[in-house]
Amino acid sequence: MTRFALTVEFDGRPFMGWQRQDHGPSVQQAIEDAAYAVTGEDVVVHAAGRTDAGVHGLGMRAHLDIAKPIAPFRLMEALNARIRPNPVAILACEEVSDDWHARFSCLSRHYEYRIITRRAPLTWEKGLAWRLSGLLDVAAMQKAATYLVGRHDFTTFRSAHCQAESPVRTLDRLDVVASGERISVFASARSFLHHQVRSMVGCLSLVGQGKWIPEDVRDALEAQDRTTLGLNAPPDGLFFLRAEYPSD
Repeated sequence: MTRFALTVEFDGRPFMGWQRQDHGPSVQQAIEDAAYAVTGEDVVVHAAGRTDAGVHGLGMRAHLDIAKPIAPFRLMEALNARIRPNPVAILACEEVSDDWHARFSCLSRHYEYRIITRRAPLTWEKGLAWRLSGLLDVAAMQKAATYLVGRHDFTTFRSAHCQAESPVRTLDRLDVVASGERISVFASARSFLHHQVRSMVGCLSLVGQGKWIPEDVRDALEAQDRTTLGLNAPPDGLFFLRAEYPSD
């Protein structure tokens, strides 16, 4: 039995999320079905994170165990051939040790949330960014973001359906970067709560629009109460960028 680590890119728009679902297609299912077609084996693909419906991946890490002898490059090529026409691509494949785990060995996860500020509707980027009409105060958004960095109880920013045992997380980075009409919010942490990034971005957007002041984000965090959340941003603009491991 050989363990292979995969780097996966996917467009989340057709999927119910990463995790296999009974009520719709998932990225996990697309890869597992392709693996079965290649090897004839029922495999389980484990990922660094479980993305929601509509969330995208640029460098998701995952692993699977295969008994059939096969070289990493041939496995990657075969998976990509079988995954079609699903918008999923295996960018890299390598053999790893049996104790390497895409989820539990991960040291840090990095996300980007993309916002486009314009009045006109999105066309080819629809579903790939969150459109907000009007200019946003990026400086105020960045000030608000500083209140969230560090180790906190993020109860306010977690989904009511979050299954994590503790709402306490350490947020290593939350930066707001603007380039013309495009704004990116970069978030990094060892792990995130369900909906945490989208909830933080939603509140930052209220600050950018002048509906909240930066200190309102601080107060929402300190309230530790989901009902004080101002807004949960849609999944459209959220991208899983990459995961980091000790070997990196």
